[in-house]
Amino acid sequence: MDRTRLSLYYLAGYLIPAGLLLLLIPDTATRLLLSNRTYDDAPFRLAGVLLIGLGILIVQIIRFRLQMLYATTVVIRLLISATLLGLYLRTSDPFFLVVLTIVVIGIVLTGSSLLMARRQGAASP
Repeated sequence: MDRTRLSLYYLAGYLIPAGLLLLLIPDTATRLLLSNRTYDDAPFRLAGVLLIGLGILIVQIIRFRLQMLYATTVVIRLLISATLLGLYLRTSDPFFLVVLTIVVIGIVLTGSSLLMARRQGAASP
């Protein structure tokens, strides 16, 4: 499970900085993520503080080695990915595809690490 735990550093590593950017400079953050639109900044500031909160929770999951929550982080990111895909299909804004790509990379990292750990656990007596 150490590999899975390490994969969560990627998650914390984008949640907290992205949250800070969206909270403090939402227009710049959305432009950096290739948005082709201008949005009202209030929803992005709210999303920013939520990302910071989630990032803090992930840091605590890592810190306390809460293995029982590792798979939950994958499920949550799958739900977020479905929403991001829906938003992209609705708006055609590349911002949502960029964010989706970042999230999917983390799903692959954590998911594959979980699968490897479970296979190793099943193989050992």
